[in-house]
Parts: sequence; structure tokens; C-alpha cells
Amino acid sequence: MRARLAHEAARIMAEDGTRDFATAKRKAAERLAAPETRHLPSNEEIERELRQYLNLFHGAALPTRVAHLRGIALEAMRFLQPFEPRLVGAVLAGVVTEYAIVELHVSADTPETIGLWLTEHTIPYEQTEKRLRFGGDRYEALPAFRFTADDVTIEVCVFDPRAMREPPLSPVDGKPMRRADLREVEALTLLSDSV
Repeated sequence: MRARLAHEAARIMAEDGTRDFATAKRKAAERLAAPETRHLPSNEEIERELRQYLNLFHGAALPTRVAHLRGIALEAMRFLQPFEPRLVGAVLAGVVTEYAIVELHVSADTPETIGLWLTEHTIPYEQTEKRLRFGGDRYEALPAFRFTADDVTIEVCVFDPRAMREPPLSPVDGKPMRRADLREVEALTLLSDSV
């Protein structure tokens, strides 16, 4: 049952656009008429199934999609370069569905600095919050900005300069989130272009 739930949760994430592991697990449990409290797979198991699902059903389009999203991430990072942007999440990991968004972490003294930057460059945005988990099961709601480039949503989460040194924990494995700076994303983009 655990394997079936992991596969169904991965399918839900790939086909329905669900980005949250807990929501995908609940929906999978409902669809398979499984009790929610037993046999639930870990987020790592679901991501593994999601990788396999994407390779199996979207294998031909996947490298192009990853390269496209990383290219958009690179443009956004160059635009936000004064704020030391870092790419995180699905686009960095290369596990992207057609609903994937570009997730960036930036450093700024105040969130208003990012809002002003976007306004000065006439980029319409939505201000929101992103709830992230840190060490010791500490959760924080950080300011975030969402805007669109080439029909792709870009979510910019704002950390103050001191807090930027502590990466939040990954929702997949609970370890410090992998972050890539501009140089690393340029290298990934070159690698994608050569494939």
C-alpha cells in the first residue's frame, strides 16, 4: 500500500499540479481508499516515484522543460543579482512538472527593498508569505514576491542578510536545502544546453 500511495501521490503532483507533499499524500489516500494514518510514504519516496513517473511519461520533453526553466531562473537571478539570489527547489533538482515554478532565495535588509526593485522595473507582482522549516522544527513565515516571466511563475523568498546563512530544511529529506548561486546555475544551464 505504501508503494501504491507513493506512486499515486507522484502522479497527482505530475498531472494535477499539486506542489505540496502532504496534500498529494492526502489526495492519494482518498483516491486509494487508504486510511491516512497508516502506510503513508515519505516525501523522499514520493520524489523518487515522481522522477520515475516524469522520466517514463514525459521523458522526451523533460530535458527541454528543465533547460527552459533553468534559463528563466538564470535571467531572473541576473536581474536580482544585487540581492545574492539562490535557486532552490524542483528546477534546481531537475524534477519539474509542467506546473513547476522557479523558486529563488534572496538577501535584503527589508522585504520592501525587493518590492521597490520590482516596481522600479515595472514588474507586476503579488506579495505573499512562504512558510519554511528550519533546524529544531522551527517554522518561519518569510516574505515572498511572485511575478511571471515567459508564462512561468517566479517566487522570490526574502531573507535578511544574517538569516540567509542558514538554509531552511528541504521538504523532501529534511536536510538543509540545496541552494545554487548564479555561477552554479550558469554551469547547469550550459550543461543542459549541451545535452
